[in-house]
Amino acid sequence: MEKLKSLIPINLKQRIFESTSENLPSTCSSLIEFFLTLPEFQRVVRELSDPEMALCRKNVASALDSKQKGNECFSSGDFSKALSFYTQALRFAPMNVDDIDNKLVATIYVNRATSMHKLGLLEECIRDCNRAVGLFPHYAKAWYRRGKAYASLKKYEDAICDFNVALSMEGSLDGKSRIKDELEIMLNYCKRKGGTSSSCNKENEKDLCSRDRSYMTVEPHQIKLQCISTSAKGRGMSSPNNIDPASLVHSEEPFAALVILISQIKVNSMAIVHMKSLDAYGALGQSGKLSAIEDALISNVEQVRVGQAIYSKGSLFNHSCQPNIHTYFLSRTLFIRSTEFIPAGVPLELSYGPQVGQWDLRERQQLLEDQYSFKCQCSGCSQLNLSDIVIHAFQCVRPDCFGVVLNSSVVKHGKLDASCVHDFAAIDGLERALPVVKHEQDTIDKVAHLLLKQSDGLLRVGPGYCLTCGSYRDLESSFAATKKAVTNIKRLQATIISKKVSTILLSDALKSRDLLRSTMHAYSKDVAQAEDNLAEAFCLVGEFQLAMNHCTASIEILEKLYHKDHIVIGNELMKLASIQLSLHDLPAALSSINRLDAIFSLYYGSHAARLFPYLENLRREANKLAL
Repeated sequence: MEKLKSLIPINLKQRIFESTSENLPSTCSSLIEFFLTLPEFQRVVRELSDPEMALCRKNVASALDSKQKGNECFSSGDFSKALSFYTQALRFAPMNVDDIDNKLVATIYVNRATSMHKLGLLEECIRDCNRAVGLFPHYAKAWYRRGKAYASLKKYEDAICDFNVALSMEGSLDGKSRIKDELEIMLNYCKRKGGTSSSCNKENEKDLCSRDRSYMTVEPHQIKLQCISTSAKGRGMSSPNNIDPASLVHSEEPFAALVILISQIKVNSMAIVHMKSLDAYGALGQSGKLSAIEDALISNVEQVRVGQAIYSKGSLFNHSCQPNIHTYFLSRTLFIRSTEFIPAGVPLELSYGPQVGQWDLRERQQLLEDQYSFKCQCSGCSQLNLSDIVIHAFQCVRPDCFGVVLNSSVVKHGKLDASCVHDFAAIDGLERALPVVKHEQDTIDKVAHLLLKQSDGLLRVGPGYCLTCGSYRDLESSFAATKKAVTNIKRLQATIISKKVSTILLSDALKSRDLLRSTMHAYSKDVAQAEDNLAEAFCLVGEFQLAMNHCTASIEILEKLYHKDHIVIGNELMKLASIQLSLHDLPAALSSINRLDAIFSLYYGSHAARLFPYLENLRREANKLAL
């Protein structure tokens, strides 16, 4: 696909880039006409449509090679990368009536299912096991792995059934012994619950329903949507009625799970992601302990990309760097929820990736232009944001001044004239002076007084000069000092992943944090990242008080870059609450849990508990401390 894109003439690329809603059909027609005369395009179409080739040429050796790479990643604990390699192996693996081929494909499906189980993607794990069983019904491992997934979902009756089938098919003594152990655990659990496996299962369903009704039913939504058109973005979506925060705006099954080049041109495809918490099915979920160091890992939430799909209505929602809706997935079902009050007629906009607070204006606009070929003019890019000023800025050299010093990467057009007169537009990368959000007015005035006081629209302070008092900081020496500090922080981050934090490295990271604190602005994201990494490192070595101090410091900065109810703050509060519980600080932990619960409910509604099982574990531990 990349090769095809590279063959498009520059003038045609320019026409596509400059397309409007009025001439888009003719532009697409020109592109299709160009491709139809291209031999490379005809070859790709044949490969896509040929049932023997599917998305790529079938090759057993390539499938085995990708499978082996997946096995290596799985053995090293990199389950996300293993999942990616197993998916690649499935593209190459031939699927014929031959039992040998079917066994290979079934094996890869089970390997991928095992990776998904490790990542907490239980429904997807079961789906791959179903595929393996369908291809090779006598494959004991497929039945066993599905039983394990059912057990993790507390569907014990289904788990017992699958374990029994696996036991009857397993040929090795070690395999039979392992399955018998799992089966005995399930049966004993049901006996302790007081009854048969069937009654155990009913009791479990009742418990699941009380915890999160979205397990049993789909949350209804009654938001009326309408397609609108705006001069800046073309077609989009809005509602003729006001929408309250946390309302379920839209849900949709995928229109197609495979995306080809023409589809990418005509509609927006969406990456299907699932939220992964290290402790959702890990140490805390199994042991319920927070006192021991091994069980006190602060929870890290990350997105795992599991596919790409087309959603017919979902593709109509436009982008904003300050989105008012949030997307998430349950299996392949798309859910869209409002994260603030949205007046009737206001466009409903989600984030294609970059957001205010995450990256500065220049970075956001560059990414959107590179990936989606448009220059963003959303509300976040059409106003002056505190985060765009401070996110990578240095602090003033005067200890009594809280002003920021812009580094050269913030200034888009680079050079200043001899009088250091610099157009306001060059600071923020747009062609006009920007309005300021009212609630940020005072804070921006504190850190960048001169930005708000230039009556003629020209900024007479360039890179290296404080935007509050005009003092000069040498950027070259500042960059050199911070580069080494950031490198040390990244080294610490690498050891956190391997859980091998050394005293020497931790000491170096603390010195680097202090250097960043004395050089970068107090609201710099580099400082926030350093504090966050130190929190995780101190948690790993059992220094929970220090971990809490650093975690709190990181949150205080992120609240300035984003806002207090942003999902990023919720993720950090999850870490903070687990540390506070490790310190047996019940009042502080309950405060953090209640706050993160409110944030997650805003972004995920009644599905929050299902997506983040760790939330329930936190509350359970808090209740134990309260007794």
